[in-house]
Amino acid sequence: MAIAVEMRNITKRFPGTIANDNISFKVQKGEIHALLGENGAGKSTLMNILFGLYEADEGEILINENRVNITNPTVANELGIGMVHQHFMLVEKFSVLENIILGSEPRKGINVDYSKAKKELEQLSAKYGLKVQLDRRIRDISVGMQQRVEILKTLYRGAEIIIFDEPTAVLTPQEIHELLNIMRNLVKEGKSIVLITHKLKEIMSIADTVTIIRRGKVIDSVEVKQTTEHELAAKMVGREVSLSIAKSEQQTKELVLQLKNVEANDNRGLRALNKLTLDVYGGEIVGIAGVDGNGQSELIEVITGLRRTLSGEIVLHGQSIANMRTREVAGKGVAHIPEDRQHRGLVLDFTVAENIVLNSYYKAPYNKRGFLDYDEIYAHAERLVDKYDIRTPSVQTTTRALSGGNQQKAIIAREIVSDPKLLIAAQPTRGVDVGAIEFIHRQLVEQRDMGKAVLLVSFELDEIMNLSDRIAVLFEGEIVGIVDPKNTTEQELGLLMSGQRGKRGERE
Repeated sequence: MAIAVEMRNITKRFPGTIANDNISFKVQKGEIHALLGENGAGKSTLMNILFGLYEADEGEILINENRVNITNPTVANELGIGMVHQHFMLVEKFSVLENIILGSEPRKGINVDYSKAKKELEQLSAKYGLKVQLDRRIRDISVGMQQRVEILKTLYRGAEIIIFDEPTAVLTPQEIHELLNIMRNLVKEGKSIVLITHKLKEIMSIADTVTIIRRGKVIDSVEVKQTTEHELAAKMVGREVSLSIAKSEQQTKELVLQLKNVEANDNRGLRALNKLTLDVYGGEIVGIAGVDGNGQSELIEVITGLRRTLSGEIVLHGQSIANMRTREVAGKGVAHIPEDRQHRGLVLDFTVAENIVLNSYYKAPYNKRGFLDYDEIYAHAERLVDKYDIRTPSVQTTTRALSGGNQQKAIIAREIVSDPKLLIAAQPTRGVDVGAIEFIHRQLVEQRDMGKAVLLVSFELDEIMNLSDRIAVLFEGEIVGIVDPKNTTEQELGLLMSGQRGKRGERE
């Protein structure tokens, strides 16, 4: 088969690290080629070079077997290369149509020819199975639809080679299924796809070939049908990886968190939590399952003090914490791993050390008579970087420079070291690799085994089934069933997630 992309001997250095070390890589026309590696392995850097966001220090690129010099994304677009970024490049106040044609507007005299653009986009949308509402504003549509907008944007610019950077990191299971179908349609039409991912199941179900990168070097390149999930995991991490965490028998202790008839509105003023009742005990992990948008975010926010309740009780160890300020709630023993690490979990332009003390900088020993003691802060950060395997050139590196998985580890280190009574983990493994997932899961189970109460909110049913001692299913702001993961199936959970009621409220 013809070669769509060839990257030869690519090397890219940043201060203190070699991101890509003499990497060679080929993508055949009409295939889905997965790039697999740990967070920080160099996958995104390599594709940012292909898309013209970075320039390689050494090596060469061939497109359709012709040597090219890709100096910026405009050149990449002209060569038929498009990229769907992990963090979408969209203007929230603009409509879907305006975002797609931005910078490539068709003209009718001096005016933008919106009718022509709309007709062309409707044809593209129908051809590839991309359902979008062109007149809606970006801020008013779902994450899954925003991603479809990004895909349409690349197709509108004539992309024949499309790079997907961690495309399922923020999608629900239903949206992931839709995206994989869209990718299949793209390949049927002759497009070539490079899929940057750490999700082994997705690679096994969608990719033709997989190239594994570890610490900036190519480890192997294999046909997917000739390998297994376990083989890929071991090659990616460099050791055997457990894809399921063994847990000791549950030893529940005292009641830690009580939610009684809690009601709250969402940001639009609509009811998001409806008489929600739930108990969480020390020594257990309670998983919250549900389709995105059924009250998960609001549930976390009312517990942590980020959202006010309308009515109901929130009791922690016998004391009401409803409508307390966030710092007061944290002071009572609630730790929070937020669902959006970049907006809620970290200040990206602060250093790793500063982020690690975000919830304790005002206390001794980090604060002495109103002044930060950076010697103490750096020493504390060094200990946690070592213990939690946070890969960073230095604790004084800005957190923005870390990979997603290492940003997540920094948050987990900060929250667990506070020795909480209740640990709320929201989407704790979103966008992280299999090695980091194993590490994060072990940390959650360890907290449970120490007698802490853990509330796990995740859209990953495998994660919910594997880690939880009880699973509470949330639908339209209510708990519609509480089940034992040992005695349930994904099918039963799916029915509950669609609103079919099951056994309620009893501690099993």
